[in-house]
Amino acid sequence: MSSAPSFRDHFSGHAPAYARARPTYPRALFAGLAALAPAHRLAWDAGTGSGQAAVALARHFDRVVATDPSAPQIASAVRHPRVTYAVALAESSGLADASCDLVTVAQALHWFDVPRFWDEARRVLRPRAVVAAWTYARLRAAPAVEAVVDALDATVGPWWPPERALVDSGYATLPFPFARIAFDAPPMTVRWTREALLDYLRTWSAVRRWSADHGRDPVADIEAPLTAAWGSAARRTIRFPLSILVGRV
Repeated sequence: MSSAPSFRDHFSGHAPAYARARPTYPRALFAGLAALAPAHRLAWDAGTGSGQAAVALARHFDRVVATDPSAPQIASAVRHPRVTYAVALAESSGLADASCDLVTVAQALHWFDVPRFWDEARRVLRPRAVVAAWTYARLRAAPAVEAVVDALDATVGPWWPPERALVDSGYATLPFPFARIAFDAPPMTVRWTREALLDYLRTWSAVRRWSADHGRDPVADIEAPLTAAWGSAARRTIRFPLSILVGRV
């Protein structure tokens, strides 16, 4: 199966690294969304990437369909017996009308044609079913560690795709044509080594684009100052504030 022909692809070239290095979402997020769904027969995770959210949803739903327009991302996704992966655009899922109890988008809505995706979500959702889309922006850590990450961001900042502005705003400027549900996103924290943080930074789309233009890795330039800022701790707590849209048909 080949990749879908029309989408903004910033991740296919490093799909295995993306699957390995991205932070994991809290289980309470999926438990809370499942509690809102009218049933638990089918969930659709759009823009699934490495399948992280899809596998988490499988704890609560009989079946999960997880789609992504990138064939390499789908090939690198985590397998689960209740998750069916497919290469498809979020705006054209191939799912049946009124078939889904929940539709989720984890850190991917900003890459979609959002009005068309909302139309597709409305088509596949059952009456009273739920749609949720979330994003996380700047990480929070010890001030010295944050300062080093800020320095990297200053270097690669002009190479962020324009859609990054939607992430920075927490999706606050996007249209959301559903009945909003108040939902407190649980804290998203990881306990990472210095090497895990470096691996994550190398998945930034801006880092990848900067590297392609300059022929070298900008993350290598911050390894020494990050080591100094990190200190002797084997692992440190990194927090990713979540912003989420939740609504009902």
